[in-house]
Amino acid sequence: MATSIPLSQITLPGHRAPGAGFEAPFEMLDACHERVHRMLALLARLQQHAGVHGWSEQIGQAAVDVMRYFDQAAPHHHEDEERHVFPPLLAGSDPVLHTMVQRLQQDHRDMEATWAQVREVLAFVTQPPPAGWRDFTPEQTALLNHFAGLYQRHIDDEDGIVYPVAQAQLSAQALQAMGADMMRRRGV
Repeated sequence: MATSIPLSQITLPGHRAPGAGFEAPFEMLDACHERVHRMLALLARLQQHAGVHGWSEQIGQAAVDVMRYFDQAAPHHHEDEERHVFPPLLAGSDPVLHTMVQRLQQDHRDMEATWAQVREVLAFVTQPPPAGWRDFTPEQTALLNHFAGLYQRHIDDEDGIVYPVAQAQLSAQALQAMGADMMRRRGV
């Protein structure tokens, strides 16, 4: 019989809402990246603990938490970028930035498609044996790791290059409109 793992050993301490408000949209985007890192770390810990201890309610709940984030918050974040961060860079004359932004746009499509597969795995993880999840197959492990890798490279490029350039190009009015749109689309 599998040993139950305390939830405190699976979840990450400090999971909280962002300290930034919509009046600072790039800080909000950065806070979203922080939450993505936390969710990917939770996904990795879920895999590690499940591999050692098997299924538990805490493992199932961790899977639910990861699904909730990538079902709800991640699509809003990607739309924020598609609507406000990428267009000014594509309107500019830097061919290197054009190529990078086009790859980031493709990343969004790839992450969405990969998420559908990852979500199927995690939905199964929420169900206890004998009818539900027992162990990750090598293919499932590769899929989960691929998903995490897609996000990590994507965030590195945005944080290191794209966000600073886009933020420098946007006027105070454009930033205010960006924040207002982010609020409106989230029903705030």
